Amino acid sequence: MKTIDRRWLARGGIAAVVLLGGFLLWQTFKPGGLPEGIIGGNGRIEAVEIDVSAKSPGRILDIVAEEGDFVKAGQVVAHMDVDVLNAQRQEAEAQLQQAVNAIQIAESQVSQRQSERAAAMAGVRQREAELNAARKRLGRSETLAREGATPVQERDDDQARVEGTAASLEASRAQLAAVDAAIGTARSQVIGARSNVDAVRATIRRLDADIADSALKAPRAGRVQYRVAQPGEVVAGGGRVLNLVNLSDVYMTFFLPETVAGRVALGSDVRIVLDAASGYVIPAKVSFVADVAQFTPKTVETENERQKLMFRVKARIDPALLDKHIAQVKTGLPGMAYVRIDPRIEWPANLMVNVAR
Repeated sequence: MKTIDRRWLARGGIAAVVLLGGFLLWQTFKPGGLPEGIIGGNGRIEAVEIDVSAKSPGRILDIVAEEGDFVKAGQVVAHMDVDVLNAQRQEAEAQLQQAVNAIQIAESQVSQRQSERAAAMAGVRQREAELNAARKRLGRSETLAREGATPVQERDDDQARVEGTAASLEASRAQLAAVDAAIGTARSQVIGARSNVDAVRATIRRLDADIADSALKAPRAGRVQYRVAQPGEVVAGGGRVLNLVNLSDVYMTFFLPETVAGRVALGSDVRIVLDAASGYVIPAKVSFVADVAQFTPKTVETENERQKLMFRVKARIDPALLDKHIAQVKTGLPGMAYVRIDPRIEWPANLMVNVAR
């Protein structure tokens, strides 16, 4: 019995030592050591992703940026085949020349019709003069006929001459009106020809824009994450060719319980400590707090914590700081984000900023 009691006492002592050691380790490394007013949450580094896409459907001629390359804003990263666009532009150039020639032809027709109008106007004036002379002659003939000094036949002939001249004048005036209408038609043709020139020139500008857009450029400075398509492939309009990571807009997404999320204000100070670089403390600012609670992803909390409603929070890193360390910026890295919800609280020594600014 004494031997059995000693065994149980030995086992109990060992268990007590293990429990005591575990308790001391937990006290040493537990997250509850944060000062009141500072809360922490697990998260991952993320960045805004940008797709470089083809504006119009076509075949990819080449891709000049490799995966992992850093590119500047406006840098050409790929080219689309423009053989069809170049052919369409040549066709539009020929149509433009035709339209310009049509303007010259229409303007020459206007000049011709204006010359015809001048001739028609001269004819009208001539007929008016002839009619005026015929009426005067008729007036004298009528006077002489009443006095018996001239035959009645002469008066009748003068009367017929007046009527014929009047008819000729009406015909000349009708011809003048027809010429005026022809001038209006010719001027309309000039306007139409000029409109065609404007339309063709607009088509050329559109084709030039399409040709310029065929050189796919990076809209922002960043790093090529991966190729979506390969040279020689045909993509639709808006089809993705490359995926970039905008390294000037990097943040950590983490989750906080509903008990403290409401106390987090936009712009609050954050300290980020990455698992892969635990010796550095990166400053950040709260840029987003979700207004709707959600379940925390299973990869960042314990099983018990996952059963609670959590709020998503984003802490954005200063772009100027990112630019200085652009080669070291990587997305997907896990770590901890510590938020100071009470600005009067001083950061503990282990969370003081520790990164070259």
